[in-house]
Amino acid sequence: MLILFQSKSAAEVLMFAQHAKPILLAAGKKFDTPDLPERGVITRDQLDAAIAGIESLVATDSSHDDHSGDHDDSTEHPIAQHVGMRRRAWPLLAMLRLSREKGEDVTWGPAPIW
Repeated sequence: MLILFQSKSAAEVLMFAQHAKPILLAAGKKFDTPDLPERGVITRDQLDAAIAGIESLVATDSSHDDHSGDHDDSTEHPIAQHVGMRRRAWPLLAMLRLSREKGEDVTWGPAPIW
């Protein structure tokens, strides 16, 4: 399932639910079921803790997805390369920071069917 994160402060962020769940768990969200709920909110009061939790997750990520530049000489096709937590969480983390500056909530729900 595709999840769409929204805030009045930033562009929408689209993410697979299986990738969003560990990020949201790090942000302090608790879920009653093993699956990510279809809809949810990170309130403006929860933003500081959520940002700190995601930053901690990114800092402890053992995958090495930092490249020295955009020109990677590897023969592996970019679509086959591993995407680490730092790259995966960055757009949502940027959204949370902008929302904190503006004092707005961040919501998530199912992405619309195109």
